Amino acid sequence: MEPLASKIRPRRLEDFFGQDHLVGEGKPLNVGIKQKHLFSFIFWGPPGTGKTTLAKIYANCLNAKLYELSAVSAGKADIKKIINEDSSGISKVLFLDEIHRFNKSQQDFLLPFVEKGEITLIGATTENPSFEVIPALLSRCRVFVLNELSDENMTAIIKRTGLKIDKKSEEWLINMANGDARQAITMLENTNELYKKITLENLKNALQSKFLRYDKAGEEHYNTISAFIKSMRASQPDSALYYLARMVDSGEDPKFIARRMVIFASEDIGVSQPTALVVANDVFRAVEIIGLPECAINLAHGVVYLCLCKKDRSAYNAYVSAMEDVKKYGNLPIPLEVKNPETNLMKELNYGKGYEKYSKDSFLPDKLKNKKYFKR
Repeated sequence: MEPLASKIRPRRLEDFFGQDHLVGEGKPLNVGIKQKHLFSFIFWGPPGTGKTTLAKIYANCLNAKLYELSAVSAGKADIKKIINEDSSGISKVLFLDEIHRFNKSQQDFLLPFVEKGEITLIGATTENPSFEVIPALLSRCRVFVLNELSDENMTAIIKRTGLKIDKKSEEWLINMANGDARQAITMLENTNELYKKITLENLKNALQSKFLRYDKAGEEHYNTISAFIKSMRASQPDSALYYLARMVDSGEDPKFIARRMVIFASEDIGVSQPTALVVANDVFRAVEIIGLPECAINLAHGVVYLCLCKKDRSAYNAYVSAMEDVKKYGNLPIPLEVKNPETNLMKELNYGKGYEKYSKDSFLPDKLKNKKYFKR
């Protein structure tokens, strides 16, 4: 059965709510559509703000054939199939959702088709495209930033569903959805299907069901990554692998997981096994190159390795302690013997005088001479 969010999706720009800086009169997307200007661009913004809807409106208004792919599951073969398909002279527009999930190799493969105009690309991402899209591809696309929908926009969208809801429940729903229209519509649909009546209590009960997506900005996201890190810290590979699998299955960005592993390698393992940082970085690189679903194997390999490493937070704790003194005392005078005598005047002022490479005397500022940050 077609989801409610799809049923009520606007087909025309006039019916679209929000993103006035892009679709308002005289604004770039509005002008592009009216002038039937075919060009590649990337939508960057939070979930449920209209990226898919605007892509459909754009392709429809330009009489182009729209192909929809998700970078989570699509690959080079899917791109090739679209390129080779006969469209009888009709322009091809590829809407690639979660474009940040395409690894470098996949983006490199897509690039020449965009360059030659064989395909017009509309990418959608919740991540900063400056970091997630290769420069060559990014330079051939305009980037349009989408904002969270306002309360007024959300009220209008809720009204469009045709479902009856009282004011108090509507206010709670808008606050819960946090500018995500798709989440609000799905909540309404699920509540109506489960309880046949939309009340505040029924909305809250429906929220506990498994119908809603994994919210990467919500409490579940932070609870799961916290459990993942703490399991590795406690050297519990079974727990860590479970939370890893849970995040991957829920659609978490594998690069986010890999970044946390790189941080963990220095923060919690540190000098006890310096190769942990090498392994964690290699896992991150593998995730970038391979992508899902296969990169989950690389993540699992790295997680078990980090779990089994001895833990030592001495380097991290030493840095934190040093930072506390920097904040407390500011820029204390650096001892003359470790200053660089770059000019004759500096030499006359005794810069570098008495410096010995392997001195046992502390090079800390006088106020901190006896301070010990690194303790093992």
